[in-house]
Amino acid sequence: MTRTRHLLKNLSNHSLTVAAQNRRSAFTATYRAVTVRERVYRMLCVLVLLAQTGWAQSSDLVAVVSKPVSRTVELPGEFLPFLSVSLHAKVPSYVERVLVDRGSIVKQGDLLVELSAPEMAAQIAEAQSKVQVAEADRLQAEAQLAAAQSTYDRTKLAAATPGAIAGNELILAEKQVDAGKALLNSRAQASRAAESAVRALQDLQAYLKITAPFDGVVTDRLVHPGALVGPGNDAVLLVVQQVSHLRLVVPVPEENVSGIVNGASVPFQVPAWPERAYSGTIARISHVLDQKTRTMAVELDVANRDGSLAPGMYPTVKWPVRRARPSLFVPRSSVVTTTERTFVIRDQSGQAEWVDVKKGVAEGDLVEVIGNLKSGDRIVRRATDEIRDGTAIQLSAKKVP
Repeated sequence: MTRTRHLLKNLSNHSLTVAAQNRRSAFTATYRAVTVRERVYRMLCVLVLLAQTGWAQSSDLVAVVSKPVSRTVELPGEFLPFLSVSLHAKVPSYVERVLVDRGSIVKQGDLLVELSAPEMAAQIAEAQSKVQVAEADRLQAEAQLAAAQSTYDRTKLAAATPGAIAGNELILAEKQVDAGKALLNSRAQASRAAESAVRALQDLQAYLKITAPFDGVVTDRLVHPGALVGPGNDAVLLVVQQVSHLRLVVPVPEENVSGIVNGASVPFQVPAWPERAYSGTIARISHVLDQKTRTMAVELDVANRDGSLAPGMYPTVKWPVRRARPSLFVPRSSVVTTTERTFVIRDQSGQAEWVDVKKGVAEGDLVEVIGNLKSGDRIVRRATDEIRDGTAIQLSAKKVP
């Protein structure tokens, strides 16, 4: 009996202990929940306060600097011959001899091709015979004029004696002289025309010998002896190019055309001779942009005395980039780029001012900006879009450079 009461007492004490522990756990959970809510509430209050004051964070300011832009960019170019010509036959003829071939070095006036046109010799002989006939007619007209002039002179002398000759005889003699002069003039013009026809045929005959128009190299040969050439079959005989002096054509992008200075020396390299440094002089500027590539063609004159360069090569040109006036630079971290805009944050009497800019070239830790800024403006060094426009900027103790 006693043991039963003892067991009942222990069971009652255990139940009280379990209930007390349950009450303490519930209290602890409730306290923790209240504590978490308070912490979240306090954090939200702090965030709201910081947002209203521009995060109330210290911001370093840096000055906008102005300096000239001077750098180089690598642009592709293409070599062209300074002079290039395709030789054709002016008169219908056959190729008799070709004295040069591809790669031949020629001088101005050197004979390159001989053509044959046998019918031209007959045409020249016929024209020369017409010259002889015209000249005979001219001489006959001269003799007739001399006879008419002599008759007129005697008639005029006889007319000095009254009644020696009839009055109209002197007039007739004078008219015969005028007719003789007109005939002589006509025969002289015919003779000159015949001579001109002979010279024209002889000039055409000279085109049967094709010579080099300038010093250069034969880069292509397209005919062989026996080929029919001429205006009716306008085939190219030879291609001659001047390669001792080359044109280097460089397509300059629109943003770099301000650096074009006529007469400036520009360095370049070619893959065939990577260890060598070359240079050319800016000589011709197109002054117009290609609508498709938005580039401006610029020609450089390049001396090729040793023949190491050739038309068709694609050199890498180290193009100088210059600005007409100094540019503005800011730290890279000062430029904020969002989906809507690119801007820097300027200190405007202690207030944040978003200034839209456009980024340009980069130099080290600085980047060129184009916008409503001026040298000396103070901007936030490490800007973010969390520093809202118009909010206060709390400066750090660090001195602004």
